[in-house]
Amino acid sequence: MIQRKKIVRPAFLKEGDKVALVSPAYWIPQEAIQEAADTIKTWGLQPVIGPHTNSLNVNVYAGTADERAADIMWALEDDSVKAIICTRGGYGSIHLLNRVHKECYQQHPKWLIGHGDITTLLNAIVSAGVMSIHGPMAYQIASNEGIDSEITRSILFGTVPQYKIPGTAHNVCGHAEGVLIGGNLSSFSAIAGTKFVLPGNQDLILLIEEVEESLHDIDRLFYMLRLQEGFERVKGIIFGSFNSIKFDLQFGSVEQMLVAHLRDLDIPICCGFPVGSNSCVPLIEGAQCSLDVTTEESTLTFNIEGDKHTYIIEKEAPKLIK
Repeated sequence: MIQRKKIVRPAFLKEGDKVALVSPAYWIPQEAIQEAADTIKTWGLQPVIGPHTNSLNVNVYAGTADERAADIMWALEDDSVKAIICTRGGYGSIHLLNRVHKECYQQHPKWLIGHGDITTLLNAIVSAGVMSIHGPMAYQIASNEGIDSEITRSILFGTVPQYKIPGTAHNVCGHAEGVLIGGNLSSFSAIAGTKFVLPGNQDLILLIEEVEESLHDIDRLFYMLRLQEGFERVKGIIFGSFNSIKFDLQFGSVEQMLVAHLRDLDIPICCGFPVGSNSCVPLIEGAQCSLDVTTEESTLTFNIEGDKHTYIIEKEAPKLIK
C-alpha cells in the first residue's frame, strides 16, 4: 500500500532574515533584480542575489543548467537563507529537476516562490515533502504594486490566507478537500506521472493556469493530465487565468472547454481565480486545503498552522478583512 507523504511547512520568517533571489529559467536584467531586492528590504528582510543571475547564456537562459542548479543549491544549503524567490519564469526550470536532489529540499526546507515555468520546481519540492508558494516573482515584486506582493510578504511572516472570490457562470458547485498541487498547465503536464509529482494516496486539489497557448494545445495538454494514472485523486479543480490564448477551436472560453472535459466527474470547479501571468495571488502548494464552490462565490481555505486572515477578491483588487 502506498503511504501518504508527510509534507513539511517551512519555518516562517522574522525581521532581518535573508531571502535569496535566484534565476532558474530565463535571464532578466540585474537592474530588475536589484529593484526587487530594494522592495524586499522594505519588508524588513535582507536580500541576497544568486551568483549566476547575471550569467546570460544562449541569449535567453540565466546561465547554463549547471549554473542555475548551483544557485538553487547555494540558496538551499546556506542555512542563513530562509526563503527563495525566483526572478522570472519563461522556460528552463525543468533542466534542474535531476540536478537538485530531493534530499537537499528535505534537509533544508525553506519557502520557494514563483509561478509559470517555476511550476516544475514548486511541484518537485512538494514531491520531496516540503510546501512551496505559487506566487509573484521578483520582476513583479519589483513594482511593489497590487496585493499579490503584500499577501506574499504576509505568508512569509506567518499569515495563512483564506480567499473568497466571486462566482462565475462556469463554476461547478461542491466541496472538496485535498493537497494543493499544479500551476502552469504546460509545465505541470510535462512532469505529471513522474517522480516530481506528489506520490501517495492523498486527495488533491489541482490548480491550472496558462498563457500564450492555443485552445488546441490546452485541450491536448489537459487530456494528457486526465489520462495519467492517479487523476482520480483530484477532488477539486481551480482554474486560474488564461491570457493571450489563440481561439482555434469552437468554444467561447477556455473555461467552457475545460469544464466540458470534466462533466463526467462529480467534483467542484472554481473558475476565474486570480493566478497567472498578470495577477498572481499567492497559494501554498503542498498544503492541505478545502475548496467550497457555489455560483455566487468560491472559498479556498488552507488548513495549516499560522495566523489566519481572510482576503476577499473583488473585481478590482483583493482586500483584507481585519
